[in-house]
Amino acid sequence: MRIVPHWINGAQVEGAGDRRLPVWDPATGEQQAEVVAATGAEVRAAVQAALDAQPGWRAASLSRRAEVMFRFRDLVDANRKEIATLLSSEHGKTVADAGGEVARGLENAEFAAGAPHLLKGGYSEQAATGVDVYSIRQPLGVVAGITPFNFPAMVPMWMFCNALVAGNTFVLKPSEKDPSVSLLLADLLRRAGLPDGAFNVVQGDKSAVDALLADPDVQAVSFVGSTPVAKAIYEAGTRAGKRVQALGGAKNHMVVLPDADVGAAADAAVSAGFGSAGERCMAVSVVVAVGAAGDALVPAIADRLGKIRVGPASDPDSEMGPLITREHRDRVASYLDTAGGDVVVDGRSVSEGPGFFLGPSLVDNVEKESAYYTDEIFGPVLSVVRVDTYDEALKLVNDNPYGNGTAIFTRDGGAARRFQYDAVCGMVGVNVPIPVPVAYYSFGGWKASLFGDLHMYGPEGLQFYTRTKVVTSRWPDPATSEVDLGFPKVR
Repeated sequence: MRIVPHWINGAQVEGAGDRRLPVWDPATGEQQAEVVAATGAEVRAAVQAALDAQPGWRAASLSRRAEVMFRFRDLVDANRKEIATLLSSEHGKTVADAGGEVARGLENAEFAAGAPHLLKGGYSEQAATGVDVYSIRQPLGVVAGITPFNFPAMVPMWMFCNALVAGNTFVLKPSEKDPSVSLLLADLLRRAGLPDGAFNVVQGDKSAVDALLADPDVQAVSFVGSTPVAKAIYEAGTRAGKRVQALGGAKNHMVVLPDADVGAAADAAVSAGFGSAGERCMAVSVVVAVGAAGDALVPAIADRLGKIRVGPASDPDSEMGPLITREHRDRVASYLDTAGGDVVVDGRSVSEGPGFFLGPSLVDNVEKESAYYTDEIFGPVLSVVRVDTYDEALKLVNDNPYGNGTAIFTRDGGAARRFQYDAVCGMVGVNVPIPVPVAYYSFGGWKASLFGDLHMYGPEGLQFYTRTKVVTSRWPDPATSEVDLGFPKVR
């Protein structure tokens, strides 16, 4: 049985713990590897390696740090196929979908390579007589990332690219369900010239997370996962005096107005609802059909679902792969026995066999009180809620406890502009179903989808991994020096 190691101080390290966690092949249902859960001592060794490496890495010039990120970007680009294939073998998503994930991660490496410009401070000459004031951004020190199973390459790159280029060192705790990509990324960083110890990986589960949260040398923690865990990590981390950004769950609404192009809206709903088997925090899980829109839209979606090819990632004809584990597949499938909606397409017809497969499902006339609507199902189940007016649709979006992303499909520019103004969400799409921002903006929701003040990657990502220092300087003539106990004046 293949054993997945840690990565500490620039090299793979075999785990010494006695707890073994299975890594499944979602397409066959067979175990393909084991993770040896990190002990407290191993987590501490990773943090210590990062702590030892941080002064030297911080002292490296901005040009040097950018050079490493440029080289890392090129290595990831050159190894896209290997990364995507490894990723799909453990997660289950198709290789094409995994390749898209790698491409979106690369955007963040490219953004981070611009750090010499992005980390510039401000300067005010003659703020007072003979006094200049300037601000600089400095790294925090050792920072940690805790990442989910659904994007084992992209989400870590959302975190560590900005963190490293800003002069921090990093400890990653990837999901134990698909851990191997983290080691490949670590090796590419090493090959790019990152000093040993500047990037470390500890495998494991909650015990490793708890150890990172408790370690006094970890200055900041980034997290992506479910809302209950995000809230717990935010509370534990901030209680320990750490800076925390914790991204939680979502219930993303796609509002379709009666004037929308039915074919385009149906294509978008299917693409955004069933890509990666719905295991995306930005997946569309609720279509809100306004007025008569649902009468044509629901049959159009149902027709498209019957044509989706569900199968293993190893089959190049597959469009949707299995779910991550048998337990998760069974949990998602159980929703189709739920009251409060009309099952139009039942994906359980393709759930037989050794793998963790579940076909796409469509539920119409979903009631707001049902579990279809209230729960983050995180699987290939798309709900349709019908309302009479735009105002009812907007109220659904704004009353929902989550505020990750939303979208509107319409040909009316005025309605679209009103929606982007009124929607209480962190990310809004106009005729774009998955409004994940490009890397030079930042990603994150509002309400119960984010705990913390700063979003991930982009400008806010660099802000999260640095702190501002303001320097006030004067070079007076010693002959004019005197004691003055009054409060400093600027005029």
